[in-house]
Amino acid sequence: MLIAQKLTSFKAFSSRVLTLSLPYFQSSEKWKARGLLAAIVLLNLAAVYMLVLINDWNRLFYDALQNKQADVFWTQLGRFTYLAFAYIIIAVYKFYLTQLLEMRWRAWMTSHYLERWLSGHAFYKLELARFTGTGSNGATPDNPDQRIQEDLNLFTTYSISLSMGLLNAIVTLMSFVGILWALSGSFAFDMNGSSYSIPGFMVWMAVLYCAAGSMAAHYIGRPLIKLNYQQQRYEADFRHHMVRVREYSESIALDKAEKVERAQLDGRFSSVLANYFRLIKSQKNLTWFTVGFGQAAVVFPFIIAAPRFFSGAIQLGELMQIASAFGRVQDSLSWFVDNYDQLASWRATTDRLTSFEEAITRASQVNPQLSLTVSDTLDVKDLSIRLPAGAMLLTGTHLHANAGDSILLQGPSGSGKSTLFRSLAGIWPYATGKLALPEDTMFIPQRPYFPNGPLREALAYPEPATIYTDEALTQALTEALLPGLCQQLDTADAWGQKLSGGEQQRLAIARVLLKKPRWILADEATSALDGPAEDALYKRLLALVKKTQGAIISIAHRPSAAEFHQQVWTLEPQAPESAARFRLQQNQT
Repeated sequence: MLIAQKLTSFKAFSSRVLTLSLPYFQSSEKWKARGLLAAIVLLNLAAVYMLVLINDWNRLFYDALQNKQADVFWTQLGRFTYLAFAYIIIAVYKFYLTQLLEMRWRAWMTSHYLERWLSGHAFYKLELARFTGTGSNGATPDNPDQRIQEDLNLFTTYSISLSMGLLNAIVTLMSFVGILWALSGSFAFDMNGSSYSIPGFMVWMAVLYCAAGSMAAHYIGRPLIKLNYQQQRYEADFRHHMVRVREYSESIALDKAEKVERAQLDGRFSSVLANYFRLIKSQKNLTWFTVGFGQAAVVFPFIIAAPRFFSGAIQLGELMQIASAFGRVQDSLSWFVDNYDQLASWRATTDRLTSFEEAITRASQVNPQLSLTVSDTLDVKDLSIRLPAGAMLLTGTHLHANAGDSILLQGPSGSGKSTLFRSLAGIWPYATGKLALPEDTMFIPQRPYFPNGPLREALAYPEPATIYTDEALTQALTEALLPGLCQQLDTADAWGQKLSGGEQQRLAIARVLLKKPRWILADEATSALDGPAEDALYKRLLALVKKTQGAIISIAHRPSAAEFHQQVWTLEPQAPESAARFRLQQNQT
C-alpha cells in the first residue's frame, strides 16, 4: 500500500513537472531550446567519456610510480595534460550552455506567465478570490509576483541542473560499472561446508551501500519539502508587507502607526525565522548523514580491495583504478543522497507553480456572463449581480441612458454602487445579463493608478505619452486645476505617493480631459476635492460630454454632486425575504 501511494505521488509530481516544462520546448523557440538541450546532453556524455579515459590513466600512472618507470611516468603526465585540457573545455561550455538555456527558458516562462496573469483580468480575479476567500476550497495563490519572479527562476535552474545531474549519474554508472565489475574480481567464502563465490563483489557492495544511504537520506530529509514550501511563502509575505508600508507611508505616519506596523513586520519576520530554524535543523540532520556518508565512501573501496592488494593479486595502479571506479559508481548511485536538499526545494517550487497555474486556469474560466455589445447608448437588460460568496446583490435590473444624459448613482454604503460600476465596465466576474455600451467610454475608479516614472506617462496612461503633444498635456493639467505640474512633465517620480488625494483625483480627471471620451463613468471622482474645485471640474466634464455628444454617470455620496446631474439612480434596500439585497430606482432630479 505504501509503495503504491509513493508511485502514485511520483506519477502525479512527474505530470506536474511535464505540464510546466513541455510548453517551452513546444513553443516558437522550440528549435533553439531543443538544440541547446541536445548540446548540453552531448557535453555531459563527453564529460563522462573523459572521466573514463582519466580512470584508465590512473592505472597506468600509478603502476609507473610503483615500478619506478620514469619514461612511462613522463609520458602519462603529458597525456594527462591534454586529457585535462579537453575536460576543461567541455566543462566550461557545458556550464555556459546550461546557463544560457536556463536564462532563455526563464525568459520565455516569465513572458508566458505575465501574459496569462494579465490577460482576461486574471490578476484582478485572483486578488478578488484571495481577499474574499472564494478560491478553490478557499485556497488561492499568495504573492503572484514572487511566483513569477523567484519561483520560475528556481524551477528552471533546478529542472536543468537536476535532470542533467541525473543523466550524468546514469551515464557514469553505465560507463564505470563494467570497469568496476572487471576489476573487483570475485569474493569467495565458505558457509556450512559449501564454497560460494560472488562475482563483481565491489559492484554489489556499492549498490548496497548507496541503497541504504538513499533510504536513510529520504527518511531524514523528507521534512525539507514542506519546510522549503513554507519558507518561500513566509519570505514573500514579509517582503509584501514592507512594500505596503512603503506604498501607504503617509497614511501610516499620519496615524502614528509605526509601532503597529513594526509589530506586524516583526510577526511576519518571526514566522520567517521560526520556519528557517526548523529548516536548518532538518538540513543539519541531513548534512550529518550526507557528509558522513561521503567521507566513509572515500575509504570504503580501499578497505574492501586492500586484502587483494596486500596478497599481491593486484598492483597499486589497479587499486587506485578500483578506488576511482568505485567512487564514480558510488557517486552515481548516491545522486539521490547528494541532491536531496535541492530535490526538496525543487518539489516545493514545483508545487507552488502548479497551484499558481491551476489558479490562473480557474480565474480564466470565471468570466462575466454578460452579453457585451457596442451601441450609441447605454442599455442594460436583465442585469443580475452576485457577490463572490454567492449572495445576490441585484436581479433582473434594466437600465438605459442616452447621449446627453447626466446620471447620479446613489445608495447607502455597501449597497454595491462600485460593484455595479465594475459590472458596467465588464470586469465583475459574477454578473449576468445583456450590456450595450458606447465604445468610446472611459472609467474613473475610486483609486486611480499612476505608474512610477515621468509625469507625462502617468497622465497619458495606459496610452503612450508620445501620441500627445506637450501643449495637449499642459492644457489638460491646467483645465484639471494642476497648473503647477505643467513644468514637471519629464520629472520621474512615484506620483501615486507624492500627490495628495485631491491632486490624484484631479490628475485622473486630467486624463479624461486629455483623451476626450464620449461617455464617462466616474466612481467618487471628486470626493477629495473642495466645493469650488468640484464645481469647476464637473462643469468641464459636462462640457466635454456635451461637445462629444456623450453622457456622464457618476457615483457620489456628497449632496453637492446632485446639481450636476439630471437623473438619479438609487440603490434601495429590499426586504430580507426578497431574492436580492437591493433594487435600482430611476428618478429625475
